[in-house]
Amino acid sequence: MRCFCQTLGACSLLKFFATFLTLCSLAHDAFAERTSEQLETPNFIVFIADDMGWNDCGAYGNTSVRTPTINRLAASGLTFTRAYLTCSSCSPSRCSILTGLYPHSTGAGELHLPLPGDRKLVSSYLRDAGYWTAAVGKWHLGEQVADQVDYRQASSPEKMADAWITALKKRPKDKPFFLWAAHSDPHRAYKPGAVSPPHDPAQTVVPSFLPDTPVVRKDLALYYDEVSRFDQHVGQTLKVLEQQGALENTLVIVMSDNGRPFPHCKTRVTVPGVRTPMVLSWPAQGFAGEIIDSVVSSVDIAPTLLGIAGIDVPGHMQGKNLSANFEDPQVPTRLYAFAE
Repeated sequence: MRCFCQTLGACSLLKFFATFLTLCSLAHDAFAERTSEQLETPNFIVFIADDMGWNDCGAYGNTSVRTPTINRLAASGLTFTRAYLTCSSCSPSRCSILTGLYPHSTGAGELHLPLPGDRKLVSSYLRDAGYWTAAVGKWHLGEQVADQVDYRQASSPEKMADAWITALKKRPKDKPFFLWAAHSDPHRAYKPGAVSPPHDPAQTVVPSFLPDTPVVRKDLALYYDEVSRFDQHVGQTLKVLEQQGALENTLVIVMSDNGRPFPHCKTRVTVPGVRTPMVLSWPAQGFAGEIIDSVVSSVDIAPTLLGIAGIDVPGHMQGKNLSANFEDPQVPTRLYAFAE
């Protein structure tokens, strides 16, 4: 420093430091601007379980099921207590979620009917806006719309976390992404060994409309095991996303496609059939465990994602943009939810 001062002189040194501080300020502003731009283009992951009842996790009061990941997301996110599906059967419900249309409008309103090729998935709008899109796990929409994602991969339930993580590792790092992470848990048939230790049948919560017998409790315990495996796989995937530095600006939704696979639930237009858990996490937004009591519908998810991404919501979509709840959790969204 002494040699430098002697060479430049005091005035030159002051000019140097002034220039240096100006450049630092400009660099900081540029970094802040880039960070702001990144926050304005969030990533999306929808983790969807297959046949998980709305209140079969700790976040909704059932502490007998081990769901630490969902509980943690709820504690730092938004928990929708009155979220409803448009249908209580797998494929029409999923088609409805991804198109923003009610089942009678999708052209695939019955179980196993393929979605017609002229129906546009939310992934297609996001891809047009520069997103990388993927659907990993259970598809169940038919092949006519399979080209509306950039990457699609099936998986066994045991390896689902690996498949989701592989997709995250394959994604282009210079694009925002949308991942439809569709598990096949806790769909029947059940086999012991999904998680260790298994759930104790004596600790299960038997719904009031089912007989409280040893057979029912054993069945519920196996179902709990698969709910817990789904939760574990969500947690493993989010850990990798955090290691990639992308969790902060990723909006995560955890939900189910219909009610538990028990009498009075799945395939029935009853509350246990069409009510869904719906937990939303987005660390960049600073949610703090808010409870959303407003009635919302799964048909609202597609327009909400598009709205958040800054994409005009198509007029034919039948859902509502829920993003007003992010500013004020008590904003009412709708008076009624409809299921068929």
